[in-house]
Amino acid sequence: MGKHDTKLLNIGFNNGVVASRIIAIVNPSSSPMKRLREEAKERGQLIDATQGRKTRSIIITDSSHVILSAIQAETISNRLSDGGAPKENFKEKE
Repeated sequence: MGKHDTKLLNIGFNNGVVASRIIAIVNPSSSPMKRLREEAKERGQLIDATQGRKTRSIIITDSSHVILSAIQAETISNRLSDGGAPKENFKEKE
């Protein structure tokens, strides 16, 4: 098999999300985002990648999964714009 172009975006604590599947990165503090989080939990589509830290951003994917991150939304957006993670890069094993 050939090499895949799947790019993983570092969302903190060595957790990665497939960058091409992200449709939104939002701040978690508003009431609609809190509701979105609860609805995803009820559907079984909530992924908590905060490692017990405070949720600082919510990532929404094209599969309706809601991912919680302890990294600021702005930081994750910048990483997405820069094409990935700053220091540690995720690479698919061949």
